[in-house]
Amino acid sequence: MYSLIRRLLFLLPAEQAHLFTFSCLRVLMRLPFVKALCKRLFVVEDPRLEREYWGIRFRNPIGLAAGFDKNALLIDAWEYFGFGFVEIGTVTPRPQAGNPRPRLFRLIQDRAIINRMGFNNDGVDAIVERLKKRKSNIVIGGNIGKNKTTPNERAVEDYVICFEKLFEYVDYFVVNVSSPNTPNLRALQEKEPLKQLLEELQRRNMAKPQPKPILLKIAPDLSEEQLKDVIEIVKHTGIAGIIATNTTIGRDGLRTPPEKVAAIGAGGLSGAPLRARSEEILQLLRKYAGDDFPIVSVGGLMTPGDVCRRLSAGADLVQLYTGFVYAGPALVKRSLEQLLHEES
Repeated sequence: MYSLIRRLLFLLPAEQAHLFTFSCLRVLMRLPFVKALCKRLFVVEDPRLEREYWGIRFRNPIGLAAGFDKNALLIDAWEYFGFGFVEIGTVTPRPQAGNPRPRLFRLIQDRAIINRMGFNNDGVDAIVERLKKRKSNIVIGGNIGKNKTTPNERAVEDYVICFEKLFEYVDYFVVNVSSPNTPNLRALQEKEPLKQLLEELQRRNMAKPQPKPILLKIAPDLSEEQLKDVIEIVKHTGIAGIIATNTTIGRDGLRTPPEKVAAIGAGGLSGAPLRARSEEILQLLRKYAGDDFPIVSVGGLMTPGDVCRRLSAGADLVQLYTGFVYAGPALVKRSLEQLLHEES
């Protein structure tokens, strides 16, 4: 069924297809029989799938990655597609339109996507108002960033604004300093700026009656030495975990003709070509951070086998984005069923 839907959606430009899908789902998910049908088709419930980290119970280890439902428009729908958690954002203090269109491109031969969305979102205030109306109990992460017009010297202020305004409405936070689509953002991954940012967020977090987990999302393009620096800072500041990885600026090994890739231009690459590097980053993080440090793995998870291998390789939780676009919600169900089969 989804193969037919995908074929039709892929006739549209990528961003238009995404917006059209959201518009349809926002209408359809208001109908009780649609929710019941989706639950029957896609939800796998089993106590063996449950995970608990940071005092939060996840009904299963598969989440929807940030960037898919940036504005929390379908926050009550994702549990009916089998996800154990969902990450909204990246959220910025002020609304911003993002980069000029077109800015989202499919590389079908590679089962990949290139995006240069640029943190397009409705701003933290609008997103908070939607979160106030949520009805589901699905675990929600708040992925936070800075506005494009905010200089790096004042970036901490933007992250603090989002942290404070979202605090009551999300279960955990993700600090995004690794998107390649906001100018100079990745400079915040350097040792001193990153340390200052995480220290300030953690200081405010620990002043709360009930602090919430703060995770750091990192790029796949970091060197091994940079990864060591990140781990040192994360442990120094007491950050709860790492999400690895964001999209890559690399273009190696693509099947898509080079001239087509060049015509697309800048942006972050996700999907199957990122699989090997994401796995390598996971292994390095496990090597240097130890077995008990929570890691959420994302990048190149296109099949149930990919999901299960990533969890076996040391990921505590995983997230889908491009795999969900190409394979549909059945990917979540089949992955959970395979996970149960391997655990039995």
